Amino acid sequence: MSDTRLYSLLADTLLVIHFAFVVFVVFGFGLILIGLLARWSWIHNRNFRITHLAAIGFVAVQAWFGQLCPLTVWESELRHQAGQSGYAQTFIEHWLHEVLFYQAEPWVFTTIYTCFGALVVLVWFLGRRSKREDKGQ
Repeated sequence: MSDTRLYSLLADTLLVIHFAFVVFVVFGFGLILIGLLARWSWIHNRNFRITHLAAIGFVAVQAWFGQLCPLTVWESELRHQAGQSGYAQTFIEHWLHEVLFYQAEPWVFTTIYTCFGALVVLVWFLGRRSKREDKGQ
């Protein structure tokens, strides 16, 4: 396999990982909300909740400081090393970029990330179990 093909494959792989991260943050929050209403016990898993909170917290903080996502920067560098300017239109790249990289002013994304992060924190506290509930199950 040539170096350019390898870098292109690594960039595509990183794009899939980036997309999975976004899915985890967005759909994880939806599952948490549904789980609270449906009284699913697994949504109280501390590791899951801390990981979810840290993920959206990282995104919101990087947006506050005007930093690009490290996954985006890394993918872009891999694409340049593959000899690509911008994004080649492979199937994976085209569709994942259409979903992942919506075009808007930076302040729009900072506001969205901050509000979403605040909702995650709010649900964190609203969805905590009391010690009495833990003993009863």
